[in-house]
Amino acid sequence: MVKVSGYLVQSYMICRRQVWFYSREVIPYQGEDLLEIGRLIHKGSYKREKKEIEFECFKIDIIKNKGSNLVIAEVKKSSKAMKSARMQLLFYLYKLKQMGVSAKGELLVPKERKREKVELTEEAEEEIRNVIEDIKRIISMPAPPEFKKSRYCNKCAYKDFCFS
Repeated sequence: MVKVSGYLVQSYMICRRQVWFYSREVIPYQGEDLLEIGRLIHKGSYKREKKEIEFECFKIDIIKNKGSNLVIAEVKKSSKAMKSARMQLLFYLYKLKQMGVSAKGELLVPKERKREKVELTEEAEEEIRNVIEDIKRIISMPAPPEFKKSRYCNKCAYKDFCFS
C-alpha cells in the first residue's frame, strides 16, 4: 500500500488522475523544462537556510527557528497553484503534529518575492484528514479517475496519459 505523501496531497488538489498514476509509480519525464526550472529555483534560493529534512513520506524544503517557534517552509517556483502548495504544507504540519512537533509554516515564492504564513487550524486539520482519506480511496481504485480538463493540463508532466 502506498503511503500518502506531500506530493500526493499537492497533486490531489490539481488532478486526481495524477494521484492515481503516481501511486502506481508512473513517474513523469523528469527532464520536463518546468520540473527542471523548479529544481533550479529550489536549489538556488534561500541558501543560508537549513534545507531538506526528509521524513518517511515527506520532505521539508526549509526548517528554521523564529524566536521560540519552529517554522517549516515550502519553496515554489510560482504562485499559480498556491491552494495545492498550501495543502501540501498543511499536510507537513499535520504529520509533524502527529509526531508531537508543533510548527508554523511559510510558503515561499522567491521569483515573485512572495511569502505566505500557513497555520494548522482545527478546520485545516479536518480538511487534511478528508483529503488523506480521499487519496486512499483513489489509490485503491483499479483504474484512474475520469479525465477532467483543468487549467493545469497543458503544462502537466502527465499530459501524455490523458491526451493520447
